[in-house]
Amino acid sequence: MKLIFEKSKKGRGCSILPPCDVSYHELPENMLRKVKARLPSMDENEISRHYSAMAKRAFGVNDGFYPLGSCTMKYSPKVNEEIASLPGFANIHPLQPTHSVQGCRKILDIASEYLKEITGMDALSFQPAAGAHGELTGLLLFKAYHMSRKDSSRTKIIIPDSAHGTNPATANMVSYEVINIASNSSGCIDLESLKAVLGADTAGLMLTNPNTLGIFDPNILEITRLVHEAGGLNYYDGANLNAIMGIVRPGDMGFDAVHLNLHKSFSTPHGGGGPGSGAVGCKKELIPFMPIDSMEGESSEDHPQSIGRVKAFYGNFLVVVKAAAYLLMLGKENIPESARTAVLNANYLMQRLREKFHISTASPCMHEFVISLEKLKESCGVSAMDMAKALQDKGMHPPTMYFPLIVHEALMVEPTETESKETLDEAADAFISLYERANKEPGAFSAAPLTTAIGRPDDVKAARMPVVRYCMD
Repeated sequence: MKLIFEKSKKGRGCSILPPCDVSYHELPENMLRKVKARLPSMDENEISRHYSAMAKRAFGVNDGFYPLGSCTMKYSPKVNEEIASLPGFANIHPLQPTHSVQGCRKILDIASEYLKEITGMDALSFQPAAGAHGELTGLLLFKAYHMSRKDSSRTKIIIPDSAHGTNPATANMVSYEVINIASNSSGCIDLESLKAVLGADTAGLMLTNPNTLGIFDPNILEITRLVHEAGGLNYYDGANLNAIMGIVRPGDMGFDAVHLNLHKSFSTPHGGGGPGSGAVGCKKELIPFMPIDSMEGESSEDHPQSIGRVKAFYGNFLVVVKAAAYLLMLGKENIPESARTAVLNANYLMQRLREKFHISTASPCMHEFVISLEKLKESCGVSAMDMAKALQDKGMHPPTMYFPLIVHEALMVEPTETESKETLDEAADAFISLYERANKEPGAFSAAPLTTAIGRPDDVKAARMPVVRYCMD
């Protein structure tokens, strides 16, 4: 497929604008580009065809089953989009006078109150633009809290080996030393390992619960108690909140701060890398350090202990509007029902696949589960990568591959609550048929996928010689 720059023809265009009815002014020399922007020149017909062709090469929840573990790729109701596109939301400017955007302020307040109730937190900020950005904000709160107590000796963040990769990366960005602890045989935090690393240098613990194996840690209250007794704080990675929202609250489990992926649990689009929302909530002890909300004209002088702003203005506002629409539509009764259905769907699919596949845990799961293809690879040479590629030929997006790292040849499956039993049965049949084929025709997997717009790329060449930039003539 040609790039839009390759299709460009000088002189082509599709803009028919009326004569300018205002005075024309040249920009100052220091504001002008030194080199003219190389923008493609195309007519509307070719532009439309180009983006339609690109869309056919993408796979989304509107195309088929999308069990991308830990990413919660559930269907986003179109009413969310319609509400967010209302002129009173879509056409505002962040520098408008406060009195002219009170409706928007109300939406932020409604969403904040709902999410504080769901998480058990006392304050919330929508500034962080993504989950990892929320993690960064949360750990900055931790650091500010400890420094306010003149406790500079707390330099270590404890993270289990099943954590999302952003957790240790975030801790490192905040200049904390990462202390990795091993999981026990059931995939949860090993209490003795935790006790062994707790001390006067512990700044906090970063934990996802349910964890990446889809297990709700039965010792969660003991874990957070031990960290608090050591003088540390507990951070809740909200990536997997979809399994428990409206049923149990991180604040009641003993967590001091939490980030929420509004673009996951609260049904706003992931958006191909953005925009997202990593809203951060905290307990009252951390409120003085929260990011400054500039809508009310507040400044650092009003909040001397604040970590400042982590993003301009109020975060990705329209993402919050979509999440608020979802919250208001489902309400108190159906938010927990959504979580229960996510857990039901995951357990149903897990039990169907247990007939053939090795599941990493014997117990019931929460919203996701992890398959290990280690034995299948040993017996017939078909890897998790091979299985993922073959699943694309079955009309579905593959699960998350090779994560968590504590499970070899892992496929992490999260069906979400928005899938029907019929879809789950079709998916289970596809998995099982491929398992049986792997034992009979393992060589057939090396070329998969065969039905997609892009076949199987050379992974080594893609990693070592990536082409990520178009070179102009």
